[in-house]
Amino acid sequence: MKALFIHGLASSGAYKTADTLRTLLRPCEVLSPDVPIEPEAALSMLRDLCETERPDLIVGLSLGGFWALQLRGFRKIVINPDLHPSRLLRTKIGEMNYLSPRRDGALSFQITEEICAGYEALEATEFEGLDADETALTDGLFASDDEMVRCGPEFAERYPGRAHPYPGTHLPTFPEIKRYLLPLVVRP
Repeated sequence: MKALFIHGLASSGAYKTADTLRTLLRPCEVLSPDVPIEPEAALSMLRDLCETERPDLIVGLSLGGFWALQLRGFRKIVINPDLHPSRLLRTKIGEMNYLSPRRDGALSFQITEEICAGYEALEATEFEGLDADETALTDGLFASDDEMVRCGPEFAERYPGRAHPYPGTHLPTFPEIKRYLLPLVVRP
């Protein structure tokens, strides 16, 4: 099995959830690229990676969940996906520091109004063409005490029967991933 982990905002492929998945899904290969902040570059890179690598499972965390939902035709589990990242990004315009190391050594990045507008354009079409087959490929995990993103009700409306709660906060811990994500990996 091959899995793709897509990290959240201000993070990288080296984020601890990638290592957690490598441990829990062993011997599965877990790809975990550094995703660009620019929406067009991010989506292009992720689509190319999926076309080349053909992952059996995509796991997206927060902003990574937004990206995972854009990758139609793949089995996916999204954890606290931000369905409207432009809203949060508009509150953070300017320079931000990365919270985990990037392969290119970058320590910070810029959020601009143009980047926010690019996300907003993708948000406007993110549910177009969503059908029963795609819904059946998608599960969502939602923290009961998410302090950052609260998109569970909207996800549940778009993906009926595919939203699953867990007791925790926005960034799940190793035990939470083990207890709540692993059963979804093997869900038919």
